[in-house]
Amino acid sequence: MRLTAGVFTVAALVACSDAFKPTTENVAGDYSVQTLTTTDTSGTTDWVTAGATWTMSLAANGITSGHLFIPGAAEGGGDFTADMAGTWMLSGDSIQFDQLSDSFVRDMSFGALENRLTGDHTFSGTRVRLELRK
Repeated sequence: MRLTAGVFTVAALVACSDAFKPTTENVAGDYSVQTLTTTDTSGTTDWVTAGATWTMSLAANGITSGHLFIPGAAEGGGDFTADMAGTWMLSGDSIQFDQLSDSFVRDMSFGALENRLTGDHTFSGTRVRLELRK
């Protein structure tokens, strides 16, 4: 039994040493939305199921491009659109975006994971959860 426990310990240590370490080079790439939900007192809305689209390209030089479209999410019930042109900065495993377009994207931090970006932030009682994948 001790031998088995030792093997598992070594395997766990090796697995941890291979953990993803985000760099500008391995985070850069083309992403598209997989999950985009908001939750408030009225419940949860799955915006991808509702027709939302979001593409975002992160260049290694810190430039971003892309487009965000969320049907029915603008004030008054209109469609929300935003140009994703701007810049991005990686600090540890967190990404911040700076864009001219006024959207939640520039107001929250994103986690940089292998081949995906994730976010979870609450704005005035509305929780936004998202995932983009390469």
